[in-house]
Amino acid sequence: MEWLSAENVVAVGTAVIGVGASAVMVRYERRVPRRKRVGYRVQMDNPIGDDVRSGRANVRLGLFEEAPGMSDATLVLLRIENDGSQSIAGDDYTSRERHGLTAVFTDRTIRGVSVTQPPGTDHLMDHFTPAAGLSYADGTLRIPRVPLNRGEHFKLLVLLSGGDVGCPIRIVGGIRDGEVRPNRSTTPDDQPPLFSRAARLITVLLTVCVVALALLVVLRDDSPPPVGCAQGTLTVTGSTAFEPVMRELAEKYEQDCEGSAITVDAHGSTAGVRELDAAGRESKNGSPAVVALSDGPKPGDFPRLRENRIAVSVFALVVNDGIPVKNLSLTDVRRLYRGEIRNWKQLGGPDRPVLLVSRDANSGTRQVFQRRVLGRGEIANSSLDCVHKDDATAPLVRCELDSTEQVLNTVAQLPGAIGYSELNSAGGHKGLHRIGLDGHTASVEDLERGTSDYPYREIEYAYTYGQPPADSLASGFLSYISRGSGQDVVRTHGHLPCGTPVGLKICGAG
Repeated sequence: MEWLSAENVVAVGTAVIGVGASAVMVRYERRVPRRKRVGYRVQMDNPIGDDVRSGRANVRLGLFEEAPGMSDATLVLLRIENDGSQSIAGDDYTSRERHGLTAVFTDRTIRGVSVTQPPGTDHLMDHFTPAAGLSYADGTLRIPRVPLNRGEHFKLLVLLSGGDVGCPIRIVGGIRDGEVRPNRSTTPDDQPPLFSRAARLITVLLTVCVVALALLVVLRDDSPPPVGCAQGTLTVTGSTAFEPVMRELAEKYEQDCEGSAITVDAHGSTAGVRELDAAGRESKNGSPAVVALSDGPKPGDFPRLRENRIAVSVFALVVNDGIPVKNLSLTDVRRLYRGEIRNWKQLGGPDRPVLLVSRDANSGTRQVFQRRVLGRGEIANSSLDCVHKDDATAPLVRCELDSTEQVLNTVAQLPGAIGYSELNSAGGHKGLHRIGLDGHTASVEDLERGTSDYPYREIEYAYTYGQPPADSLASGFLSYISRGSGQDVVRTHGHLPCGTPVGLKICGAG
């Protein structure tokens, strides 16, 4: 039978393994919402006393022999880490107390605690203070709300007495949209396997299938290119907030479609729209090979530009970590950007001048902020270095920068600074934190569930000059963005694709 070819057999086998692995991942995704997770390990639980009932007594000298109450002493080393795939902020802990987690040592009494951290994470130590909730009593250790980037960890060395080695140790607490759970306990002397047995088996099976398919494809390569592929060159310009998405989409499209070359040159939504319109006017062959991304709709004086709604982008206000504000009302934000609030103490913060760090006039992020949040323009620029006023009559310092990354870096460096950014770019950036608006947090997930009226959001548009030919690279690339793999890239970067049911409703409403 024709369908029972070697290619089809291997392809079906690979698909079955892939579907099985996907089913496992779907179950995993449901068990770990948004992939926020704190894991902990007991890396050491050793006796140091001379009256340990669960093993032979140790040989001791010096302090261990002389100190009173140490006859049944033990040392425990706990490792606490962010082993999920998203950063965990201080406000992600759901405890109603000051501290975030609680370590319970059953049948033992805590005598002392020492906190250690790996090189490069000295900033974590600032959170281990009594004021932040670090304390212990009897067999209970209270651990502060320590923010952890993905992969970061710290260790707690705990001196205990009154119980056996091996008595249960557990850490309790809650993480919003996540969980706290033990992971594999690796002691310092262990040599853990690089891969689990299941992972090795799946890897071997998939490798055999992929190698077999590759050999078959090499020996018999008569398949057509993927649907929608086109050759040629294309320039993508416009929004700097959407630039990371475009770069990944361009790389994947070039990999899938041989003969295509896509250049991403983002320098602001307004500048990109103007560049597209100018290229179209100069083109002698109809629609030029240019796509312009814009945070929000184009101005009305470009009638030849044709819009494609591709995603809903969420933006956020960010402030320097020295300002403990977590939420602002829209009224207070508007007063800030009118220059009526000049010091953070007017909003319950520290006695520190307000520094407004804004984007330049070409920025779509700025235009969305003015349209969706302020309802008007910002006050005049008054500073070149974002620190000193160049205009002595200005109510406060306000500067303008060329890109989202410049805004984030400047806000993180300057105490008292506030700015705005695309949501995903602001996540996990050290030195600053996001603030909510009118009690609503910036969240694509809440937006998709319909549980948030967060105002600082906008539709992301892709513009072409007129209708590009159906077989052009511009047309093929725009179709790629709106389909399965392209939508996956858009979602991975923290945006809601317009092609989803909820996205279609929001994008259709404008």
